[in-house]
Amino acid sequence: MAIDKQILEELKKALLEEKEKLEKNMNKIAKPVDDKEGDYETSFDDIGNDKDDNATEVDQYTQNLSVETALEKRLQKIIKALDKIDKGIYGVCINCQKEIPIERLKANPSSQTCNRC
Repeated sequence: MAIDKQILEELKKALLEEKEKLEKNMNKIAKPVDDKEGDYETSFDDIGNDKDDNATEVDQYTQNLSVETALEKRLQKIIKALDKIDKGIYGVCINCQKEIPIERLKANPSSQTCNRC
């Protein structure tokens, strides 16, 4: 069963909107790496050179890194889903190769697995 064209367009629109939001948030705490879409490098403000400033920078970097890692994973799943839409293979479970239920895709358009897997 192929995904209805209108539903597919709605899912693609949702993915593109979420991608835009994630990229906007990522740019606040990280810099894009030039050679790969969806790959970012955590950044932090250079506050100063004394011990307290350095401790603050390390703390900020640590916080930014955990957020950046989570957002980057989500962004990469969205990029994969959009790529699958373009290739005409969207909505297929990566484990069992069966179709992912439309309800699951509507709830999470970047789903890579079916309910069972």
